[in-house]
Parts: sequence; C-alpha cells; structure tokens
Amino acid sequence: QVQLSESGGGSVKAGDSLRLSCAASGSVYNMAWYRQAAGLEREFVAAIAWLGGGTNYADSVKGRFTISREDAKKSTLSLEMKNLKREDTAIYYCAAGLGPASVALTNVGEYDIWGQGTQVTVAS
Repeated sequence: QVQLSESGGGSVKAGDSLRLSCAASGSVYNMAWYRQAAGLEREFVAAIAWLGGGTNYADSVKGRFTISREDAKKSTLSLEMKNLKREDTAIYYCAAGLGPASVALTNVGEYDIWGQGTQVTVAS
C-alpha cells in the first residue's frame, strides 16, 4: 500500500510564504493538494497531471500557489505558497491517483490515496 507523507506546515503571518512537500512511498500518478478549514468541507487547491504535467488551481489560490513534482520519479510533490492570507488557514492534504491521466484532475473522487495532512495557520 502506497503511503503519502506531508511536511512543511506551520504558523506564519499574512503575506509570508510556506512550502509544503509530500513524499510517496511508491509509484503514484496524478497528484493534488486539498485543504480543509475547521467546520468546512475539504476543498480542492491544486493538481498536476501525470502525463504532460499540466496543472489546475482553485481560483482562490491562482497566482499565489505553485504545484510541482520534484524528482525524476515524480514521487515528491510540492506546493509553494506565497502571499498567504488568513483564509488559507487549514489542514492541507496530499492526494494521489493510481491511474495516469493527461489532465490535472480536480474531483476528490479521482484520488485513491490520501496523506494525514499538515496544518497551515496564517495569522493576520
């Protein structure tokens, strides 16, 4: 069973930057970041396609967040977050699919494996 492990969360001030990482223990294909704020449903943040590396972002993070895969085996996922806002406060989850796709998928049902999450807290 492939496992995902997130790291890089923390407490920052509005306007600061953070970089989240997610390491997969085995082969995965499409990957994405989701987040869940207290009392709210899990929401899509960003995704990257296995084939072609196309990306997709939630409107709320476009221009501020960048998703990328960091190694030749594409087993490490990153999320560079700049100009953080208080509303970015949430638990951030890494997700991975076991089948390849040529588009960056946004539907939570497309992902088979989830990490435990890492907390990001942004103070105003």
